[in-house]
Amino acid sequence: MQIAAKKAVSIDYTLTNDAGDVIDSSAGGAPLVYLHGAGNIIAGLEKALEGKQVGDELDVSIEPGEAYGEYSAELVATLSREMFEGVDELEVGMQFHASAPDGGMQIVTIRDIDGDDVTVDGNHPLAGQRLNFKVKVVQVRDASAEEVAHGHVHGEGGHHH
Repeated sequence: MQIAAKKAVSIDYTLTNDAGDVIDSSAGGAPLVYLHGAGNIIAGLEKALEGKQVGDELDVSIEPGEAYGEYSAELVATLSREMFEGVDELEVGMQFHASAPDGGMQIVTIRDIDGDDVTVDGNHPLAGQRLNFKVKVVQVRDASAEEVAHGHVHGEGGHHH
């Protein structure tokens, strides 16, 4: 069975950056399970997996535009510490939900603290980076009608309600 839209897919993977540093991996754990065609994984990896089947292995490099986007300096802002009322201790690396320019919600990460100035970054941590995947297809099956309706895989390795 080939990977196509509305298939539940299980993959083993290792993700590295261009320097060869491992960013994420399923090694030693359960495979990643996702619903193909539902936007559950980055677009470039989904495209690379289209048409593959159980046992196929591939090495693929995904450019930022097909991953987490280009890095945008417009998503970096310096705010006053007063904007974080109710938070006693601020630390670099902390994440908060904030209003996005389009009116939706986004996650921002504290990048720097200088006195009362707090620099936050709304870019995804992997924005602007080429991502290198080593992938092995472990399982491909038809997704259930409920999984398709919900937009994700249920059960082992998937979403539990």
